[in-house]
Amino acid sequence: MNPSAKLNADSLGIVESVIMGVAGTAPAYSIEITTSTIIGTAGTLSPASILVCGLIMFGIAYAFINMNRALASAGTSYAWVSMVFGRTLGFFAGWALLVLCCVFMVSAMIPAANATLLIFDRPLMNNVHYVTLIAAAWLTFVSAVVVKGIKLTSYVQVLMTIAEGVILLVILVASLVVFPHAAQHPFSLQWFSPLAFTPQSFANGALVAIFFYYGWDVTMNLSEETRDANRIPGRAAFWSMVFLMAFFLVFIVVTLLGLSDAEIQHYNTNIIFAIAEKLFGPTWGYVAIVAVLLSTVGTVETQMLQFTRTLFAKSRDGALHQRYARLHPRWQTPHVAIFFIWITGLALLLMSSYLPTINVILQDSITAIGFQICFYLGLTGLACGWYYREVLTRQPWRAPWRAITHVVWPVASGVFLFFIALYSVPTFDWVTNLVGMGGIVVGAIPLLLNRRRLRGARPG
Repeated sequence: MNPSAKLNADSLGIVESVIMGVAGTAPAYSIEITTSTIIGTAGTLSPASILVCGLIMFGIAYAFINMNRALASAGTSYAWVSMVFGRTLGFFAGWALLVLCCVFMVSAMIPAANATLLIFDRPLMNNVHYVTLIAAAWLTFVSAVVVKGIKLTSYVQVLMTIAEGVILLVILVASLVVFPHAAQHPFSLQWFSPLAFTPQSFANGALVAIFFYYGWDVTMNLSEETRDANRIPGRAAFWSMVFLMAFFLVFIVVTLLGLSDAEIQHYNTNIIFAIAEKLFGPTWGYVAIVAVLLSTVGTVETQMLQFTRTLFAKSRDGALHQRYARLHPRWQTPHVAIFFIWITGLALLLMSSYLPTINVILQDSITAIGFQICFYLGLTGLACGWYYREVLTRQPWRAPWRAITHVVWPVASGVFLFFIALYSVPTFDWVTNLVGMGGIVVGAIPLLLNRRRLRGARPG
């Protein structure tokens, strides 16, 4: 155990934190690879899925905000669930995040490589081996930036997110001006009605919609490196969620207005390219791909931050081997943990190159990650409700909003996430179940090995 290990404190302010939260969810990347999937699942009720799951995610955001005020830790869910429900359950909450970050390396780096080849050598886009090689190069670049320190990482992230935001804003404004006049799907308020779902269709659509929002919680993983660690990360998470919910709702509506079902299916993981090309011609289609590329590289960067900070916190507490808590003497970054995720990401990319098609990789990754997201975020919502349960016993009618944001909303969101995950399991194929649930269960091996190591290290 190495409680003295400290990250580079007071490095980030509110602006950098908000941008990190937005970049963590990767608006352009999420829209690009997930829109066709959610529309294929929920159809014109996709906006309702985004809306309802956004409200669910707000409950989890309040759980993170409140638990961060109680304990600002780079380990986030791992640290809070350990504090409330014990170290074993806390270990698995953190382990689920570690596993999904690894899987995410495949599902995010492949679109980055696709976007690169679409710009420079379009015929090679469907060649899995070329895609894997370009993806490995991007992963290496991101790892080099992250290991150099949080300040450089934040500067790179700010520049990429601003460029991405300007491109997406132009596309959105033009879409709202042009598409309503010749809508492919006639607009209806029914698109936003959660009452129109069947339980099965809602659960399936919701699991994909949850993936849209994943990543904003990186602001909390960076709390030990942020000024006013107990307050600013929470504010950043809240405003990130406000922006993301509005953005995703508008973009899903724009997609339904501007593209037919056949076009959505044809363009699949190139939705923004299709919209920009339809509005402005091929040149702007490629500009849109630049936005997707920046977004994808940005979200891999934030994923690497989440992975390494969680691994660092678990190792610092003795839940994993102490080597991962080592900090670089100059850059104050967990360089051993960064090296580990780089090697793991390269290995997973190599393995993925033997799957038959790129679409298979993406589809299996998204659904498996959705399950793991529900698991660790759901545990955090329940932990928040239990930690602040006394709010309900101390005359909650005197502070009803506090009772809602500290207990009722986080717990309801946590329960709902578990419902979505469990209801969807029978619909998964064996590969998705193996990655989604098996990835969590396999955490028992490092848990038991580490406990044996610690017992052996104690003096007799």
